[in-house]
Amino acid sequence: MAIRINGQEVAAPQDARVSLLDLLREQLHLTGTKVGCNQGACGACTVLVDGARVLSCLTLAAQADGRSVTTIEGLGSAEAPHPLQSAFIAHDGFQCGYCTPGQICAAAAMLREIAAGVPSYVTADLTAPALPTRDEIRERMSGNLCRCGAHNGIVDAILRVAEEQAA
Repeated sequence: MAIRINGQEVAAPQDARVSLLDLLREQLHLTGTKVGCNQGACGACTVLVDGARVLSCLTLAAQADGRSVTTIEGLGSAEAPHPLQSAFIAHDGFQCGYCTPGQICAAAAMLREIAAGVPSYVTADLTAPALPTRDEIRERMSGNLCRCGAHNGIVDAILRVAEEQAA
């Protein structure tokens, strides 16, 4: 089998010990996915596997065999940026930019979770549709750290995209 990465079929690595992060960065040279803590604690390496957010440092490439992986490079381009990419720019959702690819990938999955009605720890009414409030966004994005302190811009950017999608 193969892994579909950003729409392209890629052979799964022969070595079953290769992480998805290492496959992306070292073998495919998709360096938008960042190496942060390499322990699953910071979220810098977040990518989408079949639309769900995954920490690529903790995921073996073999686990993505037969699945679709989307990295920041696959979400949008300079000519046609993803709405979250544009919103992060418009709302100063980054400073150094190191965590930004993981933040954007996580936010894309998070917006799908909210749209699907998946509750979070701070969802007040589990019988009502989940809403993209500031508290919901902060809770759902808590696994993606930003050392520069751009959290307010990140939340503003995600909230803007969520509001545009709801309109």
